[in-house]
Amino acid sequence: MIIDVHGHYTTAPKALEVWRNQQIAGIQDPSVSPKVADLKISDDELRESIETNQLAKMKERGSDITLFSPRASFMAHHIGDFNVSSTWAAICNELCYRVAQLFPDHFVPAAMLPQSPGVDPATCIPELVKCVEQYGNVGINLNPDPSGGHWTSPPLSDKAWYPIYEKMVEYDIPAMIHVSTSCNSCFHTTGAHYLNADTTAFMQCLTSDLFKDFPTLKFLIPHGGGAVPYHWGRFRGLAQELKKPLLSEHLLNNIFFDTCVYHQPGIDLLTKVIPVKNILFASEMIGAVRGIDPETGHYFDDTKRYVQATANLNDQERYMVYEGNARRVFKRLDDQLTAKGL
Repeated sequence: MIIDVHGHYTTAPKALEVWRNQQIAGIQDPSVSPKVADLKISDDELRESIETNQLAKMKERGSDITLFSPRASFMAHHIGDFNVSSTWAAICNELCYRVAQLFPDHFVPAAMLPQSPGVDPATCIPELVKCVEQYGNVGINLNPDPSGGHWTSPPLSDKAWYPIYEKMVEYDIPAMIHVSTSCNSCFHTTGAHYLNADTTAFMQCLTSDLFKDFPTLKFLIPHGGGAVPYHWGRFRGLAQELKKPLLSEHLLNNIFFDTCVYHQPGIDLLTKVIPVKNILFASEMIGAVRGIDPETGHYFDDTKRYVQATANLNDQERYMVYEGNARRVFKRLDDQLTAKGL
């Protein structure tokens, strides 16, 4: 079984974007603010948006299950206040749940949180609880920078985040560390801000003792870990200077990386540097990089080709990357698959 742990609903029906634009307009002019009931998207519209896009690509490329969360760049936590984010998160999470209900053999929901700059992260807990207990979500996306590129929040090691971590540990769910749209013109959203955040989150964990407080807490750092695997010597050296334990002990029981790296040399290096037990298959298909690579003739985000081709993995290790690690890290996913006899 091939499990893609990083999928976003980037192909949602146009009505969702229209509603969101009205919601944003309503921040300045409440008279035009839409009601939740104004958004009407039928099951047929959801089916069409998935069958001709994500599901078609999954069948074409040979993956079986996608962990499916709201579109990352649409989270836009910097817009409005907590009430705006709370309403928006609830709508987006419900749509991903509905997709999973329509395609239960192929999609499993993961939740965005209603984060807002300067607002206590604990306010996100009711949405987290609802998504796990009512929607069967197996993970969450956690934005370390709700300000959208200005980094006004405390580091992930700060105790302000602890209420969320306590719930993650209680439910045994991991968090994908994933920022949203950059509103800082210095940082291109997908080319800089995402990768900056991946690297920053890792370093925040490296300089702290977070996992002493939460030994079972699990973070998935996407996009191949940003700069981390490609500058592994730098991070090992910094940990040494800071008198931290070896990274294998200090972080690699709790931090994992996905394979959203869009060329063969990148996957080769990732699988050479990072222990196989810490690598989970992912593609983020129909996401940040959607085109065809002129050097190969294949889509950049067809990451299964790179995992298959790398000489650094044997068959058992490929199984771990494709399925075994995902089932171990996403325990609730494993429980759902086991209940289905898979």
